[in-house]
Amino acid sequence: MTNEPIRDEPSLFDALYEDDDAVVRALRAGARAESSDEEGTTALYLAAVHDRPGAVRLLLAAGADPDRASGGEESDLPLCGAACGGHTEVVRALLAAGASPDLREEFGFTALRWAVGLGRAATVEALLAGGADPLLPGPQGEPMLVLGAQRGSPRTVRALLAYGAGAPGQEAVVGTALAEARRLAGVDVERELLGRLEEAYGPGLDAMVHRDPVDGEETVTVELLRDGVPAAGADLHTGHAEIAALLAGATVAAEAPVATGATGATGVVDSPAAPAAPGTPGTPGTPGTPEAMPGGGSPTPRG
Repeated sequence: MTNEPIRDEPSLFDALYEDDDAVVRALRAGARAESSDEEGTTALYLAAVHDRPGAVRLLLAAGADPDRASGGEESDLPLCGAACGGHTEVVRALLAAGASPDLREEFGFTALRWAVGLGRAATVEALLAGGADPLLPGPQGEPMLVLGAQRGSPRTVRALLAYGAGAPGQEAVVGTALAEARRLAGVDVERELLGRLEEAYGPGLDAMVHRDPVDGEETVTVELLRDGVPAAGADLHTGHAEIAALLAGATVAAEAPVATGATGATGVVDSPAAPAAPGTPGTPGTPGTPEAMPGGGSPTPRG
């Protein structure tokens, strides 16, 4: 049995562009769940990055390996692709099928590193609940809590704190995250993003600004235009002031004296119903640099 590109009619890849019933028919006709196309893209990866949770579950049930890398150089992981796109239901399906939450793909990214860096708060929560390590750094040593503070998503930071990112021993990381949140709370996000883009691409291009709600939080996107067409972009959430307050509270909790017989402070805030923090079981570029930058120097979000 091989994983050569399938030739069935309709092919599994044709079916993935239709609906789940078409996927069922292709599998029943003999298409292999582990099939890849001529470019090496696996069916599972394609379903994951296109947010097809039903198709993902069908492929997994038919034997697709949730950790099998995709692409010509086998560098892309389904879990990372889903996390990058904020496809939370797909992430849960992959984790339930045994996907390794901390597996690194090209550039050293984990699924959590993608989700935190892009402010995919619901996906961050799902990954942490599925066993992702909040203390595992990114490829350049960037702590997830610092990255989350720079991104500006309070919900993301709350989740990281709830799972131990602010626990005893992490005081220096909390302090750095707090300093970054305070710094960014005092700047004009639009100007900050425009400055970063002009530094990378040069001044003089027209810019367009969007403000959109994402997971109940505001995201500011700045796009540079070339001949009226978006050529590059960057985005950030705007919750830095709220994050600074959260982290200041975590710092106070971590430093508070503990009475005899009392439960020690963990740095966990605003999470009375959060699951217990797991045991010590994470884009190239400066941590906090927006990563939704087509044509930039860092990997482009997928899906």
